[in-house]
Amino acid sequence: MTVLISSAYAQAQAAAQPGGGFEQIFLIILMCAGMYFFFIRPQNKKAKEHKTMVEGLAKGDEVIMQSGMAGRIAKVSDDLITVTIAENVDVLFKKEAVAIVLPKGTLEKPGTAGTPKNT
Repeated sequence: MTVLISSAYAQAQAAAQPGGGFEQIFLIILMCAGMYFFFIRPQNKKAKEHKTMVEGLAKGDEVIMQSGMAGRIAKVSDDLITVTIAENVDVLFKKEAVAIVLPKGTLEKPGTAGTPKNT
């Protein structure tokens, strides 16, 4: 007799579940849209801006690298740039390592390219 009662109890619980597939599918679609607008879209926009900045690098631009070094671009090739960080000190970097392009005149004369001007 307890076998019949427990199976009837299990059937009652299954029938009591509200909703259905529509609410769950709607919730999953809503979460995917939120992930796109809050994570994927801003990251793609930032990557596009960085790519545009890297393509526009030219000799004489003052840059800060991702490592924190600051200097002037002395030479630009396809994938690499040569950055003068001090007098007679040139360092080779990949273009993608540029973090910021500074406004012209931010750094002092070429011999002290790694030090910002005192304001």
